[in-house]
Amino acid sequence: MVLPSPSSAEGKAGLAAIVSRPAEATLALDFDGVIAPIVADPADSRPFPGVIATLHRLTSLVGSVSIVTGRAVAHVMALGDFGALAEDDRFGVFGLYGLQRWDPQRREVVSAVDAPGVPVVRRLLPGVIAAAPDSAGVVIEDKGMSLAVHTRRADRPEEAFAALRGPLIDLAAANGLAMEPGRFVLELRPPGVNKGNVVSGIAERRGAKAVAYFGDDLGDLAAFDAVDALRADGVAGLKVCSGSDEVPALKERADLVVDGPPGVAAFLTGLAGTLEG
Repeated sequence: MVLPSPSSAEGKAGLAAIVSRPAEATLALDFDGVIAPIVADPADSRPFPGVIATLHRLTSLVGSVSIVTGRAVAHVMALGDFGALAEDDRFGVFGLYGLQRWDPQRREVVSAVDAPGVPVVRRLLPGVIAAAPDSAGVVIEDKGMSLAVHTRRADRPEEAFAALRGPLIDLAAANGLAMEPGRFVLELRPPGVNKGNVVSGIAERRGAKAVAYFGDDLGDLAAFDAVDALRADGVAGLKVCSGSDEVPALKERADLVVDGPPGVAAFLTGLAGTLEG
């Protein structure tokens, strides 16, 4: 399979570096919307067929492969059925935007210290949602160390999202948290916690000379920022958008746009085949 060509010179250089020096490359991917299709109920999410097997192949071909997600690590491990990958030091799962990580040697989840504002927000959040217009059908996802408010299943998803955005910004700020928007989701979590910091940390720990990040949502913009910063420091980088009309801002920043999780799976399969020669 011929790999698609990135639209930017920097992206072309990033992909070329991954192909020519795979042992010095690291791949990082979001979960929902990237290797798993977006569904109405997050509990129903499953990886796109065949993509986990491809990640197995790639982990033996490149320096490292990581899942970087807003989900809790335990949820991703249960949904992904990663099998032997869970014991491979070259594979990582970073959950809750870096508040959690999977430790393959200890075979357990390692978590940061809880933010004190989260329990307060957990108590106040239902009342704030109930007071907002168009909130029927809005769902709270309690991630333990953060809280996500999903409007996708509301009667009027866009209106509910718009109505809740301001009140949730205020609620987060009053309790020392940050409110980060996504695709019909508003997440309240500790400030300074984002996927960009995770990607930068992975690249530093691995001594990566090339980095690729695959995202689909507003929360992935910070990871794209990290790739740009790494490029400025001499690390080759590739930014891949798992295409969606819901997040045009990510498409505009990407070096390469693929057709959602099927497109990501096809690209990864092509990359594995190219590296296997």
